[in-house]
Amino acid sequence: MAEHRANRLRALLDAGRDIVATGGAEALTLASLARRVGLSRPSLYEYFRSREELVAAIVSDALPEWAEKLEEAVNGAASVPDKIEAYLRAELAIITDGSHGAVVALSAHALPDSSREQIRAEHERLLAPLVGVFTTAGVQRAHLRAMLVHAMVEATSRMITPGRTEHNEAVIQTLLDQVVHGLDKPIS
Repeated sequence: MAEHRANRLRALLDAGRDIVATGGAEALTLASLARRVGLSRPSLYEYFRSREELVAAIVSDALPEWAEKLEEAVNGAASVPDKIEAYLRAELAIITDGSHGAVVALSAHALPDSSREQIRAEHERLLAPLVGVFTTAGVQRAHLRAMLVHAMVEATSRMITPGRTEHNEAVIQTLLDQVVHGLDKPIS
């Protein structure tokens, strides 16, 4: 019974993310989710009492998986520059895979304070591997720098274009150069 419930919940969360990815955050309602998975609305209420609860569950579901991917990427590299590169490439892959946009769109909606706190804590976990690399390397203000690098990665993700491999790699390499080496010569 517990396994069936877990499988059903997984299907509901995946279907909810798919609804948002294809129709936008506004398309996600309990009725649209029930139709998508073939459940009655009363059956759906066994899992989510409101749209806000559904949204919080979808957002909270994705973050731990992403955190694990980032930790694995960093742990799989040896040197500090390699760890930074692994983190940046893993974060870009997460941001550009399609599900990230759905989660970001959903997290902008009204959520209960308890859900917002959980999401904030999980978001901090996304930065933790990079903060750890910076801290180990003796970088000052490691957390602030990790937040700034995250902002650069988000900006970089908007420059990535599917199918333009050479262009995308040049953009990624420029990001890596900037994060790892900064400016090569002083600006006058």
